[in-house]
Amino acid sequence: MSTTHNDNPGRGIDTRPAPDANGIIEEHPIDDPGIETHIERYADVDDKAGDRAARQVLFCFALVPLLALGFVISYFWPGFDRVIVDFGPIYSNGQHLAMGGFLGFAVLLIGVGAIQWSREIMHDAELVEERHPAVSSDEDRKAIMAEIDQGIEESGISRRKVLGTSLAGAIGVTVLAPLVMLLDAGPWPLPSRRRETIERTIWDAGTAAEPIYLVNDVTRTRIRAADMEIGQLINGEPENLWDYHGAAFQTEKAKAAIIIVRMDPNSIKVPDRRQDWHVGGILAYSKICTHVGCPISLWEQQTHHLLCPCHQSTFDLGDAGKVVFGPAARALPQLPITVDDEGYLIARGDFTVPVGPSYFERDLYPEDKGE
Repeated sequence: MSTTHNDNPGRGIDTRPAPDANGIIEEHPIDDPGIETHIERYADVDDKAGDRAARQVLFCFALVPLLALGFVISYFWPGFDRVIVDFGPIYSNGQHLAMGGFLGFAVLLIGVGAIQWSREIMHDAELVEERHPAVSSDEDRKAIMAEIDQGIEESGISRRKVLGTSLAGAIGVTVLAPLVMLLDAGPWPLPSRRRETIERTIWDAGTAAEPIYLVNDVTRTRIRAADMEIGQLINGEPENLWDYHGAAFQTEKAKAAIIIVRMDPNSIKVPDRRQDWHVGGILAYSKICTHVGCPISLWEQQTHHLLCPCHQSTFDLGDAGKVVFGPAARALPQLPITVDDEGYLIARGDFTVPVGPSYFERDLYPEDKGE
């Protein structure tokens, strides 16, 4: 590659190199400065320094097996998982801290040793390679395609297409085989499975003889309609929630949680099909935001608005739980309620729509628009 200078630009003589077959003109904007004089490293001219650098690298690598052994011992050491380290800002399980420390320092020493090796021991001569255009020439592209065509012809695929088909099938089956493990990753989200899980709550367990009572989620006491004042909000749960334990308790609580509010019946809008879902202005709504599932109970008495603290979705409980602000796209599900003979609030049944955030298979219901 050469550089062309025009000593007489005023004469209009173009002395640039002619473009190549791809229309690219190769020229340097400035003269090639060349490579600076090579300065030998201290470890290259002094054998003792070179040996010292080698010992440093060897020391780093030699400690790694010991740290790996410490990692294994920390994992199997009896009772180590019950040791708590409480030192300054550190409060952690002793076993986790030791395992992380051993493994972290092992990886660190491998990196330090490799860097020291490359800096002090590996070859230190400068190499130069001319930068060529990234695009291949027409001749190179034709030569490569000719080789590909020749390989296809020699493989016999063009004459025996069944071989190519069988190869593609073999590769496809091999790739799909590990996907079988996904079958064991959990139950399939079929419509029947969704109806039994995320689309139902334990509010549906009530019967006419044994209804499900609305209870205070802290005191677990039943709620009498006459005891609620206008503007009051109570966080509630179904009384049968405490029949569950462990993970089942948490799952059912997350779906069945409600907020119970009492408003002036003359100040609220109740859809025609929900006229028997409330008791004298007492309404029950799901406590789970329809945006991403946050629990909500920030209540504005004057406006009848319920605010989600996560993303500020706002629902008008005085107007069928419709969304009045924020990213939520669906109204809060309402729980149909009534009272028993003693005036305690009971559920008439389950929510008529799935509670919580949306999912791909979820259908759109009139209740989602507050109807």
